[in-house]
Amino acid sequence: MAATLTDFYQNKKVLITGGSSGIGLALASLLIQHQAKVCILARTPENLQKAVCELENTHPSPDVEISSLTADVSDSANLNQALSTLLSRWGKVDILINSAGVAHPGEFWQLEEKIFHHMMQINYFGTVNAIRAVLPEMLTEKNGIIVNMSSVVGYMNIYGYTAYGASKYAVTGLSDALRMELKPHGIQVSLVYPPDTDTPQLAYENQYKPYVTKVLASSGGILKPDQVAREILIGVARRKYIILPGFENKLIYFAFRLLGKGLTYALMDRMVASALQRKTTAKK
Repeated sequence: MAATLTDFYQNKKVLITGGSSGIGLALASLLIQHQAKVCILARTPENLQKAVCELENTHPSPDVEISSLTADVSDSANLNQALSTLLSRWGKVDILINSAGVAHPGEFWQLEEKIFHHMMQINYFGTVNAIRAVLPEMLTEKNGIIVNMSSVVGYMNIYGYTAYGASKYAVTGLSDALRMELKPHGIQVSLVYPPDTDTPQLAYENQYKPYVTKVLASSGGILKPDQVAREILIGVARRKYIILPGFENKLIYFAFRLLGKGLTYALMDRMVASALQRKTTAKK
């Protein structure tokens, strides 16, 4: 499969938002390994510089093209200005990977209003803004690939993720329609549902997860970023629309579709009730 991936990604110009850490950085490293030209984009210059150094040290070759851009995906004007230089140099982006994302769990009544807006601005509008920035050239040439990062809670939301899950459901809805609109123009859309992955973002989330959310999440495993990244690249190369990294993730997705929402919600209600009972018992 490695040779096939290299054939597919070699010399492709790939832009990765949120590329300075986590899944985005793992994707950048694998893409460079398969001889793609990679530009990572993130908000913090220090993190970008560290990521570029890591990529250059991991892939020390003069033939490797690694670049970076500092921009805020939630600010369309700032993003377009940053990308103008890249587009003038590259001509077009062959593959856009929307990996920029943030998560802040908590019970609805405890979350401040600004958190709901922040989730939508980064996770949803950040995806919209990046697509709008690179799509004109893709439409002109009638080819290109757009990879949108949703989440397990983007198809089956759970306790504690009213803000984050809603923003990822929005990414799912956007991608469903976008796939149909762009397919006649020769542009591929892929939608990724990553499970819990060992990233700085997950470490941040764990500080704020309600007890019930921690109990529900503990039943699943945690994947490594490079494993998730590899499954994403394989799925994209196989022209898949829905990409489900991890065996357990695949089981959950197909079980959810097989059982339907009614049975799934009944099961989840029982799990939540059990977790709340355990919490009450622990306090006594």
